[in-house]
Amino acid sequence: MKKSSLVTVSLAFAGLLNAGSALALDGKALFENPAKGGCTACHGKDANTPLMPLYPKLAGQNAAYAIQQFNDIKSGKRNNSQTAAMKGITHMASDEEIKAIAEYLQSLK
Repeated sequence: MKKSSLVTVSLAFAGLLNAGSALALDGKALFENPAKGGCTACHGKDANTPLMPLYPKLAGQNAAYAIQQFNDIKSGKRNNSQTAAMKGITHMASDEEIKAIAEYLQSLK
């Protein structure tokens, strides 16, 4: 294989890897992904129709606030009867995934 062809193939492969990373950080896909806790199960597919009246409506929530709340639950800083279910799933999401989900939620009405 010529050097220029090898460079082209390498760049194309790198592009695919970067595209995969971008897809992995799709906030909507992460919010709906059961492997990441299945947020929709409790907060509703629209993030505005929670399963239980006490569960928060997340649509339109400020991203920085949502990130802080998630991290406070994850660390145990926020610990009350409403955080028990979340505590069990917070370890499933990385900081980057939490940010992507929070930004997606902020974009909703």
